Amino acid sequence: MSAISAGTSSPMFRRSGQQTLLWALRIAALAMLLLPCVWMLGAAFTPTLERLDHPLALWPQAPTLQHFLTVWESGIGRQVLNSLLVSCGTTLLSLTLAFPAAYALVRLRFPGRLDVVFLMLVLAVKLMPPITVAVPLFSLAKTLHLLDSVLGLMLAYQVYTLPLSIWMLLSFVREIPVDYDEAACIDGAGLFRRLVDIMLPLCAPGLVATAIFVLIAAWNEFLLALLFVSSPSKFTLPLAVAGYVTENGIDWGDLMSVGMIASLPTLAVAGYVQRYLLHGFSGGLK
Repeated sequence: MSAISAGTSSPMFRRSGQQTLLWALRIAALAMLLLPCVWMLGAAFTPTLERLDHPLALWPQAPTLQHFLTVWESGIGRQVLNSLLVSCGTTLLSLTLAFPAAYALVRLRFPGRLDVVFLMLVLAVKLMPPITVAVPLFSLAKTLHLLDSVLGLMLAYQVYTLPLSIWMLLSFVREIPVDYDEAACIDGAGLFRRLVDIMLPLCAPGLVATAIFVLIAAWNEFLLALLFVSSPSKFTLPLAVAGYVTENGIDWGDLMSVGMIASLPTLAVAGYVQRYLLHGFSGGLK
C-alpha cells in the first residue's frame, strides 16, 4: 500500500494528471467554440419541416441544398459582390494611408510631442462607440453626395479601420532597425524609395496581419452600412443577413445558409495567408 501511495504522489504522476486535465479543458473549450458552427452548418442543410420537428438536432437526416438555392435566387450574389468591393477597397485604402503614417510616427521627430498627441487622438476615435460618430458621418456624407454608394462606405469605414491599422503597424515598423534607413540614405535613396523598396518588403507580414483584421472588420460592419445604404441592390452581406429576421418569423435554414456564405470568404482568406499571419503575430523580424 505504501508503494502505491508513493507512486500516486510522485511528481511524474502529478504532472501526468495535470496534463490530462489541461487537455480535457482544451477539448471542452474547443467543443464549446465549435458547437455553434456545427449547428449553423447542420441547420443550413436541414429541411424546414425537419427543423420544426427536431429543432435541436445537429445534423439533418435528409440533407438538402434548397436553402442555398432559395438564398441564391433572392440575389445574395449581389450582396456578396458589394461586400467584397467595400471590404477590399477599405483595406487597400486603410493600409495605403496607415503605412506611411506609422513610418512617420516611428522615424520622424515631431515638435511638442505632437506624435504622442496624434496617437492619443487616433486611439480615442478607435475607442468611441460607433453610434457617436454615425450621425455626423451621415450628415457629412449627405453633404458630399456619398450616401448609397460603395465609395461612401469605404470612406466612412476609415474612421475605425485607419486607427486600427496605424496602431498595429507601429510595432512592426519599430522592429526594423534604423540602420537600414541610414544605409539607404547614404546610397541616395529618397523617402518614397525607402518606403517601397526597403520598409514595404520587411513589413509584409505585419501588413498581411493588419489587412486580415481590417478586412474582417469591414466585412462584418453593420451600423454604418445600415445608415449609409438604402438601395437593396447596394446592400452588403450584414444587411442581407439582417433582412432574414422579420416580424413574421425566422427561416433558420435560409438564415444559416446566408451565415455560411458570409463566413466562408474570410475563412478562406485567413487560411490562405495563415503563414504570413502567424509570422506577423510572432514578431516579424527576429
